[in-house]
Amino acid sequence: MALDHLTALSEAAREAWTFVLPLIEVASTRTGTGSFGGGINELTHLRDLADHTSRAVTTPNNDTLYSSAQLDLSQGPVTLILPPSGERYLSVALMDAWTNNFAILGTRTTGIEGGSYRLIGPDEPGGGTGTVRSPTNHVWALARILVDGPHDLEAARALQSGLSVQGPACPPQPRRAGRADPWQAYFAAADVLMVENPPPAMDGALMSRIALLGLGQGQFDPARFTAEEVNAIEAGVARARSTLHHHAPGKAGVIKGWTYPKAELGNFGQSYGYRALVALGGLAALPPAEAMYMRAVGEHRGLYDGNRPWKLHFPADQLIPVDSFWSLSLYEGTADGQFYFTDNPIHRYAIGDRTPGLTHNTDGSLDIWIGHEPPAEDRMGNWLPAPAGPFALFMRAYFARPALLDGLYRLPAVEPA
Repeated sequence: MALDHLTALSEAAREAWTFVLPLIEVASTRTGTGSFGGGINELTHLRDLADHTSRAVTTPNNDTLYSSAQLDLSQGPVTLILPPSGERYLSVALMDAWTNNFAILGTRTTGIEGGSYRLIGPDEPGGGTGTVRSPTNHVWALARILVDGPHDLEAARALQSGLSVQGPACPPQPRRAGRADPWQAYFAAADVLMVENPPPAMDGALMSRIALLGLGQGQFDPARFTAEEVNAIEAGVARARSTLHHHAPGKAGVIKGWTYPKAELGNFGQSYGYRALVALGGLAALPPAEAMYMRAVGEHRGLYDGNRPWKLHFPADQLIPVDSFWSLSLYEGTADGQFYFTDNPIHRYAIGDRTPGLTHNTDGSLDIWIGHEPPAEDRMGNWLPAPAGPFALFMRAYFARPALLDGLYRLPAVEPA
């Protein structure tokens, strides 16, 4: 068999594995393997803030209540109702099957008065005011409602109860293969999902490059490949798995120890590697206009050592420029590159401008103390507990002002205390 054919097949497998990973990851949220529970076209409310037991979605936040609905528009329109939110932050991100945020409803975009919205699939006729068209029939609606501390939880839950979804009854989705499954099952699942949710025309060049695999027609047959071809495909998939981290911002993109989101976060276009990386480590990330996500890059594989004390110092004139709120979250990492909150004695998983007891210095500056061992008593209100081992830090800034969005403002470095 010609060597160039095997090389091309291996490269097609590498590119295809990365290309369909978000499709596979989102499908898992529809089948119970990574979901909030609930059926199709049904809204499920998480009534408590995420903590160390929350393992449904990687890098959860501890600032908002979540409500989630997996929608199937192939059977007809679905109505989504948002209640008036007043001063409280509310957003409902509408993600297509490829993890792109094709619309965000809520405080920043549609306002604080609430409303009724008609969601339709790509082939549904009609339109008009209040209609939102999805590029795919499968949609993930993920709502976030701000909670200003324990005293505010009941009021946030009351607003959450005003969210509703109304649509045709749909059968539950069968479990699809996951990213850890053999390539035969992985690509077979992707093949079916691509028929249900065709990639956009702008992905045509990539579809041509991976055509050797025969994906996207609902007829994928791994048995048709010879032993040599199987070896080539396996090599390509292994290369995709091992090099996925290459799509993370490089050292040139690290400023004062922080990485910043690319402009295409949340609406990825043809940034397939970046899209796959986010699906693995930050599934359902919002676009920068809604929320800026920054990660501090530690000394060992991007992680910090909780056995050492750390400090984040904001000068008085360099506090984070936002029009909503900011929050610093601490996570422990998993072997496959996902992040979850870690248990700690004061049950604090994030710290931010709304944290009860947070105190500024007399000159107006702000210090956040990070580590496994608690700091001095007068610093406890500003302590973010860490495990006695590796941890990761993520900063969220909602409704970032132009200085942060445009890169004129940069976070200070995390330093040894």
